Amino acid sequence: MGSQYKKLKDIDISFIKKQHIFYIATSSGKEVNLSPKGYDSIRVLNSETLLYLDYPGSANRTGRDVENGGEVTLLFNSFEYSEAKVLRIFAKGEIVDREDENFIQYISSFGMPEHFIRQMFIFKIYAVETSCGASVPIMEFVEERKELRSWVKSMARKNKLEEYIKEHETPANLEEI
Repeated sequence: MGSQYKKLKDIDISFIKKQHIFYIATSSGKEVNLSPKGYDSIRVLNSETLLYLDYPGSANRTGRDVENGGEVTLLFNSFEYSEAKVLRIFAKGEIVDREDENFIQYISSFGMPEHFIRQMFIFKIYAVETSCGASVPIMEFVEERKELRSWVKSMARKNKLEEYIKEHETPANLEEI
């Protein structure tokens, strides 16, 4: 049914590209943070590396955990009739912030204005695991939600996005929580 290996296979990369939602779980010593992610926000750079585009939001728990050397698990699963499958990716992360020399190059692959993005992450894969996904319900994708992108555009137009990001960051130091 399932298996584990060191890097993504071509079939895994195709599977990732088809998914409308995935989940990121991170931890750096305390509680595990688990967040659903949508939009076109993940790129496979190669069989051992993913790039994740992070929109501003209410907090930056993924950034905090990555900054503190925490573990990252990404989970993709199919909700479609054609393929029951769960794909887990275990990785270590690196933050790619606006000052990084690769930021502009990376963001261009998403076609998103740079001021709409909080940061990006590089995830270095050390294990990939598949399982059957036979218990995952079959559901239909209708459309992406528009609220977050609309809010980001509105904040950017008002020149308040950078300020919001700075004010709502989750502390990097776990002891501050």
